[in-house]
Amino acid sequence: MSAVLSTSDQETLTPIERLEALCDPGSLDVIRSEVVSSHMGLKARAGDGVVGGAGLVEGRPVFCYAQDNSYVGGSLGEMHAETIVRVLELADRARAPVVGFVGSGGARMQEGVRALGGYGRIFRQTVALSGKVPQISIISGLSAGGGAYSPALTDWIVMTKEASMFLTGPAVVKDALGEDVTAAELGGHRVHERNGVAHFVAPSDADAALLARDLLGFLPSHRDLPLPLAEPRPAGATDPSVHVSDNPRQVYDVRSVIAGIADGGDLLEVAPGWARNLVTAFIRIEGRPVGVVANQPRYLGGVLDTASSEKGARFVSQCDAFGVPMLVLVDTPGFMPGSSQEAAGVIRLGATFVHAFAKATVPRVTVILRKAFGGAFITMNSKDLGADYVFAWPQAEIGVMGAKPAVGIIHRRELAAAEDPDAAREELAVRYAETHLRPQVAAASGHIDELIAPEQTRQRVAWALRSLARAQR
Repeated sequence: MSAVLSTSDQETLTPIERLEALCDPGSLDVIRSEVVSSHMGLKARAGDGVVGGAGLVEGRPVFCYAQDNSYVGGSLGEMHAETIVRVLELADRARAPVVGFVGSGGARMQEGVRALGGYGRIFRQTVALSGKVPQISIISGLSAGGGAYSPALTDWIVMTKEASMFLTGPAVVKDALGEDVTAAELGGHRVHERNGVAHFVAPSDADAALLARDLLGFLPSHRDLPLPLAEPRPAGATDPSVHVSDNPRQVYDVRSVIAGIADGGDLLEVAPGWARNLVTAFIRIEGRPVGVVANQPRYLGGVLDTASSEKGARFVSQCDAFGVPMLVLVDTPGFMPGSSQEAAGVIRLGATFVHAFAKATVPRVTVILRKAFGGAFITMNSKDLGADYVFAWPQAEIGVMGAKPAVGIIHRRELAAAEDPDAAREELAVRYAETHLRPQVAAASGHIDELIAPEQTRQRVAWALRSLARAQR
């Protein structure tokens, strides 16, 4: 279930307050931070610009740190780096997730190569943890240079609306290129939610902490540990196809289908502003976390392209790394044609999407909603690519391409000689669809396991995932 974001408190929190907002009340213990007294009692202060901590999130251990961009701009020095490395090392030993609140101007210039070496150690330890424990970065201020690279090595990035991140800041851009640009224009949340750098955007520090807690609720503490379970709830709708037209050219929002399958109709969408023709999200089915990959007909007709292939491949790999089973919802006319896509490397990026599915070992269930054509049919977790179960709705069409373009190739001479080419194309297209595209054809050859009525979707998917979970034990 998605966290309900609390937007009442918009002010920026102190580093220790950020960690307290993340952790269960009273569970935070500070690591490697100075403690000073004041007229209000004992308070934690960032040690050399960063506070490290260990606490609990929904009763499960988590390690965390928060940089203080009010202290030398949050710049990273040698001792600052040692605190972050120590947090990462402890998370590795404890097999617990890491959440970092990042707001740093980059390497501290006064320390020169020692500061650069500190970033190198952080990078190395972050990569060593990759795929072992979940790592979440929350960009809570201006982050530049290594302060942008370091989050990019983690699994998920949350940006607050006031945050920005870039490798080189506006002043350097002005000096090097003569370009006047603000921090928000260069690397604000509107930039990074569209290019895929930021996976989530939250209004404030407190909201970002709640979102991180919500995300951790779908993930194991360590790849070798079980997924967290929640109390099962009914689906958001009895019929997930209620908003899906039989007309294959009529667009709809695939999130309505997901809501009709998910517990309570809730989903936590990952990178919703990037490659919007593909939806990636976390849901629960019967209380179990499930990763969803779905074509989105609302944008570009659900076609696959370079950006959606990259987005899909990354999400599939993350689900596989942390043992999250996957549900794939298919409604795509194929890959985007054209010289711009070929020049952008659609072959390479499309292959990464195929590779991610083919390599995945977690349970994978596919449901074909309306259409699945060509290479996109294979790419979207087909039976031959390794899907455990493939279901299809009765109106689905499956084949190399749609009926009209297919008959235009197969019967081009016949159409050229016809008195009424348009009428002939329509007649041949109907005949081709009945013979080649009906889901019964794919089912008869074993490429589809079962034709299901839309209102049976949640029931059959839940059964499939239960059966696969039993087989994994």
